[in-house]
Amino acid sequence: MIATLLSFLFAITILTLAPGFDTALVLRSAAAQGWKRASATALGVTLGCLVWGVAVGLGLGTLLLASEVAYTALKWIGAGYLLYLGVKLLLNPRQASDDVMQSETAQQSGFACFCRGLFGNLLNPKVGVFYVTFLPQFIPAGASVALWCTLMALAHMLLGLLWNAVLIGGSHYFARRLRQPRVLKMMDRLTGCVFIGFAAKLALSRR
Repeated sequence: MIATLLSFLFAITILTLAPGFDTALVLRSAAAQGWKRASATALGVTLGCLVWGVAVGLGLGTLLLASEVAYTALKWIGAGYLLYLGVKLLLNPRQASDDVMQSETAQQSGFACFCRGLFGNLLNPKVGVFYVTFLPQFIPAGASVALWCTLMALAHMLLGLLWNAVLIGGSHYFARRLRQPRVLKMMDRLTGCVFIGFAAKLALSRR
């Protein structure tokens, strides 16, 4: 069992460190809006992993793997959501840092960052399919599938929070330069292109 757990931790660490949509989203939030809202984004992203782990343990992941209709529907919803985020950043990039905004707007923006991270993860069916094909091989014989899937997803969440803290800390070091209006505008548009790319990749992907 110890060897199995170590294998899982190694594999999930490699997965966490691999750059993707989640990384781009957290880095953009950190550079453009500061560490607090980037932390909200990271919390949303990693909480999405935990929700997927619980759902897979309860059988939803199996449904996505077995049902082409369910998988395709969630895939297109997720691709549409990423496309919306990308187009919004391209057409309406930030002109200034959120530091100049009112506190009420900042609070709403923090919640919006959390929701972007959460729904960006939950609306990606490939996460569910990955979990349902990846997690079972690390579950001991006779153990509770729901419990182990939840625990492994929780471990993934904690590793994700740790890695995102490193990313946010690194971007905070360059925060003043990255928040210059010209750099901010260019970065938003670049991130928008990245999101659109992930939307196309998800829409064209096969299981």
